[in-house]
Amino acid sequence: MYVKIGLSGLPGVGKTTTLIRTVQMLEEEGFKVGGMITEELKEGNRRVGFYVMDWATKNKEIFAHKDFESRYKVGPYGINVDVLDRVGVKALEDAINTADIIIVDEVGKMEVVSKRFVSVVREILDMDKHMIITLHKKSRNPLLQEIRRRDDMRMLEVTPLNRNLLPFKMVKLIKGEQL
Repeated sequence: MYVKIGLSGLPGVGKTTTLIRTVQMLEEEGFKVGGMITEELKEGNRRVGFYVMDWATKNKEIFAHKDFESRYKVGPYGINVDVLDRVGVKALEDAINTADIIIVDEVGKMEVVSKRFVSVVREILDMDKHMIITLHKKSRNPLLQEIRRRDDMRMLEVTPLNRNLLPFKMVKLIKGEQL
């Protein structure tokens, strides 16, 4: 039985941190994890953009920045779709072939600008593989609504109260252990 987990939560609550801790625990258990992580890029205390990182290779590049000129903008950030495809989508495509568990961080307004991203996430959702995906909490994007409606998606909300316990819960779910 393959477990598909969707993590949602308010911005800044710790979805990515919770995901990374879960992945580290799964790797300690011998699982091969692949996919993509997005991380904030800060200058001082100000967020100025976002990295996308291939979890398996640790290759990372900036795909969204306040200084990027782009026809794709989300809030103050210009989106470089080529970087998202070259690093993030490639990480997902590689994970399809090599990983036991695929991680997608995150399905949000910036990422769905890429048609390749949307396509590969849909492909992964229909596969017989474990996956953990983080979701923008309030977005009404069609892909996010599709994910939330799936019968095989176990939705968990990250909160300040549960974020330290969730990695243990997710590892148990993937290992098929009773909670």
